[in-house]
Order: sequence, then structure tokens, then C-alpha cells
Amino acid sequence: MPENIVFKSNHGIRAKHLVRMDKRLLITSGILAFYFLLALPDCKEAPKEKPADVFFPLTKHWEKAIPHQEIPVGLTSISAESCGACHQEIYKEWKHSTHAVAFQDLQFQAEWKKDDILACLNCHTPLQNQQAFIVKGLMNGDYKTPLKEPNPHFDKKLQLESITCATCHVRDGKVIGTIGAISAPHKTIKDLEFLSEKLCVGCHNVVDELNPVLVCTFETGDEWNNNWAKKSGKTCISCHMPETERPVSPGMKRRLSHFHNFPGSGIPKFFDTEAKKLESLEIKESSMKKVYSAGETINYSLKVKNSFAGHSVPTGDPERFFLITFRLMDGQGNIFKEEQHRIGEEWQWYPVAKKLSDNNLKPLEERAFTFKYDTKKQGTLTFTVEITKHRMTAENAKHNGILGKYPLFVEVFKKQYPIKTE
Repeated sequence: MPENIVFKSNHGIRAKHLVRMDKRLLITSGILAFYFLLALPDCKEAPKEKPADVFFPLTKHWEKAIPHQEIPVGLTSISAESCGACHQEIYKEWKHSTHAVAFQDLQFQAEWKKDDILACLNCHTPLQNQQAFIVKGLMNGDYKTPLKEPNPHFDKKLQLESITCATCHVRDGKVIGTIGAISAPHKTIKDLEFLSEKLCVGCHNVVDELNPVLVCTFETGDEWNNNWAKKSGKTCISCHMPETERPVSPGMKRRLSHFHNFPGSGIPKFFDTEAKKLESLEIKESSMKKVYSAGETINYSLKVKNSFAGHSVPTGDPERFFLITFRLMDGQGNIFKEEQHRIGEEWQWYPVAKKLSDNNLKPLEERAFTFKYDTKKQGTLTFTVEITKHRMTAENAKHNGILGKYPLFVEVFKKQYPIKTE
């Protein structure tokens, strides 16, 4: 007789007993147990209760929109178009900036529509006035499940202005400026601390994992905070809003103000527009001979140095990169030797986002690239060197459905050298 016996009814109830008994007692116990189990009501496994939702308040600054702004006394609107009625030159500059189309940007729209994560709007349409919903917090800490309510003050037209004048210049019914002119037709206060680089890094220094395949990693503020630029007093405004002398409104005296086009990478957002470019690289070449003897080595060196940017280059969007391309062609233009060097981060986006490498050029860092070729016979050759700056790869543009609809790169540097071998 085995010592461990398991009884199992057709209702799925198990009873395990350790028994030591004679055969008669065992049979009697078994019969009694059988009838006892038959008398039990039909039991089913109780459904598991869904864990209660947990509310997470918004704690990171980029999770929150700028609170609703009332129209300052003396104005009829806080739209850029309205501001432009007086500040005409500034309005024209802003209108051709990438800030003015941050919401319409095809790359942003493609990424945002994958999950409609409302937090993304806080940098691309920063004012609560521009957003259809007011987000109170996140259920279970998930960006996909915000606790939200309709915004009764939502202004669709203002939303299409993206990063607009009021983003930086309107708070609490007042216009914030660098002068605080009492002659302005609206209430104006002077606040240089508010209109400092702190405003810029509010959006240009955001690191967060929004979902496994969507990572926001803008570290420009940290890069600036830890190098020569900050130590020498250079800020975002120094380079991206250079001083310019002009009347800020028609009929006013000329005075120093700031350029509002925000020049940067120089890669436009749309094919029919231009973007102002800031130079970041200092480029030095070795000399090239025009005539080489057959069998002699063509030896070319290119040095690039991040001499002018107060942050790494490229910076911001992790998909940006530089390509340095060397080509050697024959007399018919056929490429028979080509080399490429890449500067920038490389990411895997699927099945999860993960940084694979990072060789961004840090401030004041210099890097050298060389090209060598042993000439073999007489003839005519052409050597070209080209540096291009890219917003994203063609593969990623295709994945987002915007290949051919979106400018992907601009030319930074190009030289061509005719060579004879004798």
C-alpha cells in the first residue's frame, strides 16, 4: 500500500493525505470522501480582480504644458500673427524658422501618431491654449493612459503656430521683454532671467523613454553646461539668436534686439523652404598635387574640429549624423574607390530602442580622416571630398512613410580635385 494517496474529483478539487491504515479503513474512508465531494456545490475558480489603477502626478517639467495664458490688456490675441502687426521684422524671421513648424514637422507627426502621446506636444505646441486636452496625470505611470479632460480654451489656429511668440513672451497677462518699455500698447515687464537659456533647455534637454520603441533624448543643455561655452559666457541665445540692430516696430528708433529665425542645422523642414545654418565645424585639408607619377601614393588628410558650437555636433535628435565621403573617379566619372566616415549616434529602434554607439564630436574636439590610393597607370582621375549633414537615414524615413516628402540632408563642404598620373 503506498503511503501518499491523492483524491481528485471531477470538480477539480484535490485533497492530499498522508495515511497509514488497513485496507478496510481505507476503502470506507474513500467511499465517505467520494459522497462528501459529490455533495459539494459546483465550484469554479474565482475570477482574478484587475489591479486598481494608480494615479501618478506629473513631476517632470516636460510632462506639463505652459498653463493657460490670458490675453494681456492692450492686445486682442496672443497669436504670432497678431504680434506681427507691429513687430513685422521679427514676425518674418520667426515665420521662416523651424520653431514655426515644429507641430507640422513630418518626422514629428509620424512619430507622434504611433501612440498619440500627449506629452510630446509640450515641446512642439508648448502652451496649454494650443492643446485639445488638459493632462492631469498618468494612470499607472504610462504616457499612453493620461488622465485628461477637454480644454475649453483650446485654440486650433494657435496650435498651428507651433512654438509661437507667447511661448516665451507671455505670462500672467503680461508681455515679457528685455527692455520693459512703458510706451508699449500692452503691459510689458523686463525679465532677463526668464528670457535666458533656461527657456531653451526646457525643451532642448529632455531624456525620457515614452515607450519601448520611442525614446526622447535631447541632451544639448547638458552638453553646453559642461564645456567652454558656458565658462566663457556663451549661451544658446549668443549663437541662435544673435544680436541685430533695427527698430522692433515701424516708427521706433533702431536698437539692439535679437534675430528670431533661430538658425541651426540648416536642414529645412520642407522642400520649398530654406533654413538658416550655423557653422559648427572648422575644416582643414592637406594639400593635393595635380600630377602624380604612376605608382605614387595619393595621400589626403581631412581634419574636422567642433570649434564653434557650445555643444556636441550633431546634437538634439539622436538620428542626426554627418557623413564624410571620399571618392576617386576615372576619366569617365566611374567611381572605383569610395570611403565613408560617419559622425553621430547609431540606434536600434526595433524591437526596443537602444543606443548602439556614439561618436558625436564634442566641443573643441578634433578628428582626422585620411584617404590613400596607390596609382597604377597613367591617366586622368578626379578626387572629391564631401561632408553632408543628415536629419535621419533613408531607411528610417521610409519606415515613417516620409521618404521623398522630407529633406533629409544638406551639403556642408565639397571640394573636387582633377589629378593626372604620368
